[in-house]
Amino acid sequence: MEKYVNIFKALADEYRLRILSLLFKQECCVCEIQQALGISQTSASRHLQNLHQAGLIKLRRDRLWALYSVDLTGFPPDVNKIMRGLEEMLSQNPLTKADFTRLKSSCRRDNI
Repeated sequence: MEKYVNIFKALADEYRLRILSLLFKQECCVCEIQQALGISQTSASRHLQNLHQAGLIKLRRDRLWALYSVDLTGFPPDVNKIMRGLEEMLSQNPLTKADFTRLKSSCRRDNI
């Protein structure tokens, strides 16, 4: 039961839901999330840490970059069902659609 409590606590924040929505679509670094959501680097990092501690996102290091993503295949079946439902719900939200549009026009790791 504690696993579910931790997951739902991590999901109980608008910015964390918006971050997950971006990460369902593609791997992102902190600066990309920061720009897409219009939040500070500190805030983005704090939300990412919360999601990571709850086991909802993966962290991959690429030299100097910390890259975050969601791997739906890595979840147990019960959590996978929650995450797939969440992905579907968030994909229909106008705010998360706007976030993704901003993400596509944000500074990319390749251009820095």
